[in-house]
Amino acid sequence: MAEPSEQPVSPLSRIPERVRRRRYRHRLLKDGAARWGVSAGGLGVIVAILLIFFYLLYVVLPLLKPASADPVGSYPLPGGDERTLHLAMEEQAEIAVRFTAGGDAVFFDTASGRVISSHHLPLPEGVAITSFAASEPSTRTVALGLADGRALVVRHHYRVSFPDDKRVITPELRYPLGEAPVVVDPQGRALLGLALQTGEESTLVGVTADGRLPILSITEEESFLGDEVELTERRGEIHGHALAPDYLLLDPTQRSLYVATRDGTLARYDLSDKEAPRLLEQRTLIEGDDEVSSLEFLAGGISLLVGRASGRIDQWFPVRDEQGREQLRLIRSFDGEGESILAIAPEYARKGFLTLDAAGRVAVRHATAHNTLLVEEVAGAGARTLAVAPRANAWLVEDAGHQARFWHLDNEHPEVSWSSLWGKVWYESYPEPAYIWQSSSSSNDFEPKFSLTPLAFGTLKAAFYAMLIGAPLAILGAIYTAYFMAPKMRRSVKPAIEIMEALPTVILGFLAGLWLAPAIEAYLPGIFSMLLVLPLGVLLFGFLWHRLPDRVRHVVPDGWEALLLIPVVVFLGWLSFALSHSLELMLFDGDMRLWLHQALGLDFDQRNAIVVGFAMGFAVIPTIFSIAEDAIFNVPRHLSMGSLALGATPWQTLVRVVILTASPGIFSAVMIGLGRAVGETMIVLMATGNTPVMDFSIFQGMRTLSANIAVEMPESEVGSTHYRVLFLAALVLFLFTFVFNTLAELVRQRLRRKYANL
Repeated sequence: MAEPSEQPVSPLSRIPERVRRRRYRHRLLKDGAARWGVSAGGLGVIVAILLIFFYLLYVVLPLLKPASADPVGSYPLPGGDERTLHLAMEEQAEIAVRFTAGGDAVFFDTASGRVISSHHLPLPEGVAITSFAASEPSTRTVALGLADGRALVVRHHYRVSFPDDKRVITPELRYPLGEAPVVVDPQGRALLGLALQTGEESTLVGVTADGRLPILSITEEESFLGDEVELTERRGEIHGHALAPDYLLLDPTQRSLYVATRDGTLARYDLSDKEAPRLLEQRTLIEGDDEVSSLEFLAGGISLLVGRASGRIDQWFPVRDEQGREQLRLIRSFDGEGESILAIAPEYARKGFLTLDAAGRVAVRHATAHNTLLVEEVAGAGARTLAVAPRANAWLVEDAGHQARFWHLDNEHPEVSWSSLWGKVWYESYPEPAYIWQSSSSSNDFEPKFSLTPLAFGTLKAAFYAMLIGAPLAILGAIYTAYFMAPKMRRSVKPAIEIMEALPTVILGFLAGLWLAPAIEAYLPGIFSMLLVLPLGVLLFGFLWHRLPDRVRHVVPDGWEALLLIPVVVFLGWLSFALSHSLELMLFDGDMRLWLHQALGLDFDQRNAIVVGFAMGFAVIPTIFSIAEDAIFNVPRHLSMGSLALGATPWQTLVRVVILTASPGIFSAVMIGLGRAVGETMIVLMATGNTPVMDFSIFQGMRTLSANIAVEMPESEVGSTHYRVLFLAALVLFLFTFVFNTLAELVRQRLRRKYANL
């Protein structure tokens, strides 16, 4: 009887049970730690993204805060029952001044009405005040027209001191042209109307009862030693003026005079030569039975604000026509509350303004944003005068009973509206509505242009041209490397392309701006000829190679044929550039850029979309190539082998099996590359010229959202509208990438489900 064979002993059976249990527990602990670590890392990424999103939202939200106003004080207006000629406040809105028809200037506390000081102006005895005018608000200068043809020019000034570290504001009056009134009308006729602007030169224009418009221009000239000031006068006059003007306005440049009547007839005169003024145009501002109830300049003196008896407010400014002549155009209108507009108070340094209507309502509006931000009922019917603080943070109203109503105003970001950010806006001095980004200027009365449309357009344009060049090269290269290239060659090529991603984009931008852009400009015909010569040359070489005898072709092992294309591509590229100047002489009369402008109307900018396409395409190629190549290479071999075994050619297998199976990974690669192109900063910053234009031409540059943030954020004032709009641009960029990535993931998951059964 045979003995039973001895069973093999497992190595695990020799390990004591206690040790095995301990190892099992250790493995469970490691698995749990890894699982929790990966989960914590993923959650950390999500939390970090959410924190970025909420911080951007936190900075942007104040842009959406509506304007608000609160009453501070109500008191009898100091200075008696005389008619108020003018109300104004100093910068801190703590002290106001009231000029009365009796010739008094009263400074008082805006919150309580307490009189700080009162001054009787040095007017000639027995001469009545017949008119009044105020210069551009920031100059704090006014003029009182007199019955004898003279005018007294007064400036209210506020001296600030800090005794014992406490701010003290001391109001005072100054007389820039002397305490004696200046003669405006040499004939001594009463000035029934008056216009004033001051600066290096002071100009006064009067209206007399006989229809004349005398002009006085006074220039201050210091002596050589600077101890004396000499006033030089120049005089002019507008004769034969057909209108009996109710409104007279002189712009801050002292070159344009506007004369208007209540029925809406307006004449504009050129005062560049004060001694020989000339009529520029005469037009009607209002059609029908309506009439002009108030007329003021917007800050800067370019736009006219026309208040109507119907409650509507119109904005007009000069626009050049096709012949280059400036003509007033109605730009936009604001609907009122149905009551006559009694007063318009423009903000000192912004394109906003306040209006007071006959029902005692104050409305806060902004011209560029085309918004009515706030309407408050401040006083009853019969309100008379309105003043706004220099910082636009308070207003002062005089009602019918000589009561002052002082309100604080919170209106930090009136420039922002949907139309000003994303729509076409007709800006002052522009021939038509346009998308413009121009956030700063040397002028205090500059009109900010915060349109994000050209920046978003530039972002998409840069990404489009980068992907147009980078995506086909990367995907086709990935297909060849993963499917046709020899394994040994692949192990060299793939890391070489992936290491390109480590090249700093600032270096790419530097090379693109300083080397590539001038090279493309110098060899522009060669660049376009290369787009034709290179593919045709490669196809021709492939065809000839295929026609060679087998003994020649088999010298090169399968999968190494791509090495032969390197000298071919180099030669074809050199040939294209070598023929560039000859092609330019033969086809474009020696200057392709000039030919583009004359024949096609295309302007050529050295730093353009071609440069960005090449530079950014080079930057996104490694990302797209690496992910797409991995997706294609990791397609299960049994799928391709099965297809080949069934009689399909390698090309059919690639197109109908491999590409379809790898399509989710290829699509992810493209979308990740697009995300990088959208968010790229340094290349577009250095290679585009940063011109925020709306032009899809490949010969024009652009400005992207990311480059704009990088350029302007260091110089923006923290908390300003400009600062917050830049954060809004960052939020838009964040949403761009979020939407792209979300759509990419949805499409990728759908592709995975569709081709999962292959």
